[in-house]
Amino acid sequence: MPTPEFFLQATKWMGIATLAIAALAGLAFVFQWGIRFRLVGATGFSAVLTAGLFGLSFEPLSPAAVPGSVPYTTVFDSGAANIVIAVPQSITETELRATLEQAGRNLFKASRIGRPGQSPIIRARTIIHREPGISDLVYLGQAQSTRDASAEQPIQVTVNPQMLAKASAAAAKS
Repeated sequence: MPTPEFFLQATKWMGIATLAIAALAGLAFVFQWGIRFRLVGATGFSAVLTAGLFGLSFEPLSPAAVPGSVPYTTVFDSGAANIVIAVPQSITETELRATLEQAGRNLFKASRIGRPGQSPIIRARTIIHREPGISDLVYLGQAQSTRDASAEQPIQVTVNPQMLAKASAAAAKS
């Protein structure tokens, strides 16, 4: 998978190519070549590609991996402050903390919209089947962004031990 460094290098080369095409377009105008307006279009398109590559060099495209985390599925994302992820019933407290930390690193982005002062929350949930046909959603914990760059822990993870024990007991029964 391409890294931000790769995109920065591609930006440099594409910028050089854009300048070369712009110089060629300038020559085309000086010498009244028939292809001059096509070269202007190619220069503009190259400039757009250069800007796009430059933008991709800021944000890593590969998701963060936290040791000890388990796979999760994002089941709800409002685009603002509420995110819900689904985790397996048999998850342990250590795995839940690592999974919430990983989800926070991957889902808390500066581009999230929301009201001023509102920080996004990721809630981890699982489904417990009490009996056939009856299921309960159990929220095991949450991760909250502090929105403070100078904070020691940018993501605060909270685990609900009672609900985690309930999910573990249900996993052991099934």
